[in-house]
Amino acid sequence: MKRFLSKPYRWAAVFSLLLTASFAYVIMDTFVLEKSFAGAFSGIKVSASSSAKTDADVTDSSYDDGNIKITIKTERDYSSTVYIADIQVTDASYLKTAFADGTYGRNIKETTSTISEANNAIFAINGDYYGFRNYGYVLKNGVAYRSTARSGDDDETLVIDKNGDFSIINESKTSLASISSSTWQALSFGPALIENGKIVVNSASEVSQSMSSNPRTAVGQVSALHYIVIVSDGRTSESAGLTLLELAHEFESRGCTVAYNLDGGGSSTMYFNGKVINKPTEGSGISERKVSDIVYFGY
Repeated sequence: MKRFLSKPYRWAAVFSLLLTASFAYVIMDTFVLEKSFAGAFSGIKVSASSSAKTDADVTDSSYDDGNIKITIKTERDYSSTVYIADIQVTDASYLKTAFADGTYGRNIKETTSTISEANNAIFAINGDYYGFRNYGYVLKNGVAYRSTARSGDDDETLVIDKNGDFSIINESKTSLASISSSTWQALSFGPALIENGKIVVNSASEVSQSMSSNPRTAVGQVSALHYIVIVSDGRTSESAGLTLLELAHEFESRGCTVAYNLDGGGSSTMYFNGKVINKPTEGSGISERKVSDIVYFGY
């Protein structure tokens, strides 16, 4: 071994091998290796009342049980198929989130429909894919799991308080501890699309590593306990996808005072009453991508 290492180029070979192994581990750790972080951060539970589920009037595009009312429309805008859900609830507790496999952790993934079925969701969309990274606030159903802020000056989180009202915070300026006692959900992706009824993105705005037109998932609030959820198809010959500015216009036209972009691309999925409504793209085909979490309405 000593004789082998005596030649300079052999040191280079060993260093190259170690560097390759280190890089491979980072890739595996980021995209493949599952890690459960249960109990990693002690959260504060926020109580939210909910009534028992009642008999519902259900069609292929609507649901109404007295507590949760959902109407879904499909439209063609910007050369894309866009799915718009108008949702009204009587209590914020019906707006929920759920982890893949019921577990908080890294790279723990299931399809949106699988997570939805496990939680008896009436309506659901993919969430913020928190499990793809080790930073960005995670607070689900009143319990805080991760308080590590993203480092960018413009990294924004959607805060949904215990009354169901939306607001946008900057992670670098607002600690999770300062808002956790009054927060029901915190979604860390972005950017914000609308604040105070005004569009806050422009034609140059895009998510890092994202091209202009893509499948999209986003949520908005019209008024107290009244929400708009939009998912668009994209990356196909039938549907180009939306830019963030186009997506913002969709929410503005429906009277939203706040709207926020969630994970998109192949993750974009809308689930309703036991079925996937849109055409999610995974790779080169039409199928669901596995994600780490969902946003849903249910009991």
